[in-house]
Amino acid sequence: MIENLLAARLQMAISLGFHIIFAVAGMAMPLLMVIAEWRYIRTGNEIFRELATRWAKGTAILFAIGAVSGTVLSFELGLLWPTFMAWAGPIIGLLFSLEGFAFFTEAIFLGIYLYGWKKIPAYLHLMSGVIVTVSGVLSAFFVVLANGWMNHPVGFQLLDGQPTQLAPLATFTNPIGLHESHHMILAAFVAIGFLVAGVHAFFLLRQPDNPFHQEALRIALMTGGVAAIFQPLSGDLLARAVATYSPIKLAALEGHFHTTSGASLWIGGIPDGSTATISYGIEIPYALSLLLHGDPMATVTGLLDFPRQDWPPLVVVHLAFQIMIASGFILMAMSVWGFCKIWKQKFLWKSRWFLRCLVGCAPLGLIAIESGWVVTEVGRQPWIIVGIMRTTDAVTPMTGLTASLIFFTLLYLGLAGIVLWLLHRHLTVFPQIGEPDGPSSRKTHARA
Repeated sequence: MIENLLAARLQMAISLGFHIIFAVAGMAMPLLMVIAEWRYIRTGNEIFRELATRWAKGTAILFAIGAVSGTVLSFELGLLWPTFMAWAGPIIGLLFSLEGFAFFTEAIFLGIYLYGWKKIPAYLHLMSGVIVTVSGVLSAFFVVLANGWMNHPVGFQLLDGQPTQLAPLATFTNPIGLHESHHMILAAFVAIGFLVAGVHAFFLLRQPDNPFHQEALRIALMTGGVAAIFQPLSGDLLARAVATYSPIKLAALEGHFHTTSGASLWIGGIPDGSTATISYGIEIPYALSLLLHGDPMATVTGLLDFPRQDWPPLVVVHLAFQIMIASGFILMAMSVWGFCKIWKQKFLWKSRWFLRCLVGCAPLGLIAIESGWVVTEVGRQPWIIVGIMRTTDAVTPMTGLTASLIFFTLLYLGLAGIVLWLLHRHLTVFPQIGEPDGPSSRKTHARA
């Protein structure tokens, strides 16, 4: 039998890893459909209306599955970690309440968007899509703020181990939470933008003259590409915040053992806590100090300055961080390549090499997100609330969690099968509408 703590952590890891895919889709897919409808209103091109409706249906499929997995997660917080919720609930409960409000707002206006075509004025219909987009972003914003609080708890005073003088509004200005939020939101646009672009690039390799896929690729790549270019800046700001407020996590993800001035940055490598060294990596002298503090001779705190029992799992955190960084830079390079092609040639689909690379890079955004959450969650261990409550003290005393782990794993496998089947049906048939930028693809938009 799996130990109680391990079973609880595995169940949360599987639940979060599954749900996060649908959470990021709930942020980025509505933006794609809004951009498509806005283009339809501006140009009257029927292709953009078809794009908006099909992306809206895809959003609805993913939203429905995400609602199920998100509901499971909310129950798991209380059932698996009751001590944590009892302690932290009065402080971060407001964030979860606002997240619920944003979720219901998103659901209501998604319904209006799906069934409001030709029933409400065009710009009101477009505005309903905007509300869906904003609600999805706000929902993620509030949840990530709560996670940031777990990494850097604020808004209370400790008295005999219990929180007093509660200030829930302080969670809205938590520096870790704020930096995590904009990093996560950009990551969602990158991941879904490149995933959708990769799908349409795949079909353009077969049908290079299909205007539906051409316009879809243009919108998706612009959305994901712009976010990918800003993402390294966001990551840099987050890394500086982590270095300030959680130096042990920064040292773990960088594999930095010794407190030194002029600290080196390691690319790749496997950290060894027993010898305090990194093997098989590429060392860049002074780079870590320069990136974190703007000074190549600045001092960076090492892991050896902290008790070993407070160290997170080094190999997992370091490798996940490296995968996230590598994926992000590859997508940024693809963005620059694509924008250069737009500037020089105007037509992305004329380069089959670019389309092939885009198809190959399509899953990298989701890989980066999953790796980033491993960095965030595993990098916080052994704490569930850093410096306040250890994960071992927060888990439920209820036994038999192995059965729960097996049940929910099977549930997620079933849901994954359902969503893959639905998306397969949704993606196997695409319309043949007009010619690229041709007059036959234009219609007058009926404005109410």
